[in-house]
Amino acid sequence: MSEWGGVRGKRVLITGATNGIGLAAAAELARRGAQLAIVARSEAKAAAAVDRIGGNAVDVLKGDLTSQESVRAIAAEALERYPRIDVLVNNAGAVFEKRELTADGLERTWALNHVAPFLLTELLLDRLKASAPARIVTTSSDAHKGAEIPWDDLNAERSYGQRGFRRYGQTKLANILFTVELARRLQGSGVTANCFHPGVVSTGFNRNNSAFMRAAMAVIRPFSRSPEKGAETLVWLVESEEAGGENGGYFVDCQRAQPDPPARDLEAARRLWEITEQQVTAHA
Repeated sequence: MSEWGGVRGKRVLITGATNGIGLAAAAELARRGAQLAIVARSEAKAAAAVDRIGGNAVDVLKGDLTSQESVRAIAAEALERYPRIDVLVNNAGAVFEKRELTADGLERTWALNHVAPFLLTELLLDRLKASAPARIVTTSSDAHKGAEIPWDDLNAERSYGQRGFRRYGQTKLANILFTVELARRLQGSGVTANCFHPGVVSTGFNRNNSAFMRAAMAVIRPFSRSPEKGAETLVWLVESEEAGGENGGYFVDCQRAQPDPPARDLEAARRLWEITEQQVTAHA
């Protein structure tokens, strides 16, 4: 294993960095000298995030991660601008109270939380390999517990669940299965793939939903950790020397943890990869 030497001077591309743990992680990684590129949907959110991050110059890649066309454009711009990409952080995610379809015909939660990181990673993988040692970190959640992939209902026509929480759990399970299969495919490449649970964090997450959902988040806020605390494992996976020896792991509070049995199903991980490959190929 090559020595990592921290993130100073390394190119780190991070999605979901305009608020919450993504913004907290970006600010900390910038403080440690990373060359940041963040993905943002709007100029206003990007400007506010850049102002909050401060320090080194922060690049902004604009795009909508629920759109595969936009994800491809983000990847193309990144490949054009950056001869090296040392770290990819797939952090963007959301829970949507109502079931909606994207322009690609996919259920929106699935498109954002699972298909977008899958596609962005696939498009940037050769550059990451050429930059080895390199790292891929994906934000999952213990919301995967009790979830199952609805193989016969992948667009959640019947299995969306009350207020989208069941669907969110399915996508967080998909994040772990994606990491497991990605890590298997990356063995010997010098690139590692890991995911983590940030804990219950007090952020702007869920504010795009109804008053009920916002109220639910308000109730748990006093028992939640800060975005900075939630970002600690993300930063550790990106920055630390010891994390370089990990591949295919699920982490909680900087410690490798055991996810639920469905998240450890290697055959399911392979099957999900193949299905997702079809979902992104159909819209290439």
